[in-house]
Amino acid sequence: MISTKNIKSDNGNTKPVLDAGNNKIKINSITFDQTPYDKDAYKIVLHVETEPVEGTFQGFLLDKDNPSGPRHQGQVGRVRFQQYDYRDVVLPSGIEIKRDQSVLKSMVFLAETLDMRDELDTIEAQTIFEFMKACNQIFSNSKYFNACICGREWENNQGYVNLDLFLAKKYKSEVPIEKCDVENSRLINFDPEKHILKLKKKSVTSFESKDSFTGDDFDL
Repeated sequence: MISTKNIKSDNGNTKPVLDAGNNKIKINSITFDQTPYDKDAYKIVLHVETEPVEGTFQGFLLDKDNPSGPRHQGQVGRVRFQQYDYRDVVLPSGIEIKRDQSVLKSMVFLAETLDMRDELDTIEAQTIFEFMKACNQIFSNSKYFNACICGREWENNQGYVNLDLFLAKKYKSEVPIEKCDVENSRLINFDPEKHILKLKKKSVTSFESKDSFTGDDFDL
């Protein structure tokens, strides 16, 4: 007799991809990537992984070309260190933003959060690209920490809505990343209404670059 009584649904399985929210993560690697729409703009990307997931969880392969090889034990994801790109720019107020100084400040914040400032200060590099390669060596496979991860919805060519992930912005006394088990947590509490940039459904009137970050494409 055919019956579904002893068949378990797969719908409850934990997906191998990290989602937005308050997550406990570690850094597997850091990359400093040029954006495809502006050769002078870069982004710091944290390639992160959660703590091991128990049960029947099956993570992504460590080596995609070796199907019988080991897998990640936790959920993985690529998280921008901040929502916006790093670039040299002069704001309408007249304030000048320097890309390299902004990158250095971001890495100082990460290092101080993880109690790794001494290691960071040992880096002496000729260019920001060399500096970020050294940061990758220092921070890869470091300790777990807590993070508030936001997301920006985007639609792929198949019509599926995905999330570009990025750390929440520091707000007053609240922080987007924090050591685990601190006595008085200041970690930002994830709120999907505030921290997910929704894709606005609109009729297509012109062809635009899919990589363009235009302000009217999203509702905050």
